[in-house]
Amino acid sequence: MKKTILFLLVGVLLLNLSGCSKKSADETMPLDQVKAEAEKMDTSQLRTMALRYKDTIAAKQSELSGISEQIKAINPAELLGEKAKQLKAQMSDIEKSVSALKERFNIYYEQLKAKAGDLSGLEI
Repeated sequence: MKKTILFLLVGVLLLNLSGCSKKSADETMPLDQVKAEAEKMDTSQLRTMALRYKDTIAAKQSELSGISEQIKAINPAELLGEKAKQLKAQMSDIEKSVSALKERFNIYYEQLKAKAGDLSGLEI
């Protein structure tokens, strides 16, 4: 019984220390809050956040590419149909998301640049 409780406690502790507590790219965080957080970060933390945003932006751009291909595959007679409208709406939502992510990425990037951090591989 004691071993089971100990095992469960260690498991919970490991979960708390693992990636579950890491911040992810958040397109909804207010810009002033992102700026305030970025100012407090060291170059390693700034680089990590910029990379997270870069990866999320790349994934969203890949989604955009896929939707664009689906729209191109629709025959001209169906371009005004419901499926095309849905795809275009999805595309618009993703474009807005990418724009918001880029704004936040730029905050981390500029702060990293100001602190003379490593900018390699952060181009988007």
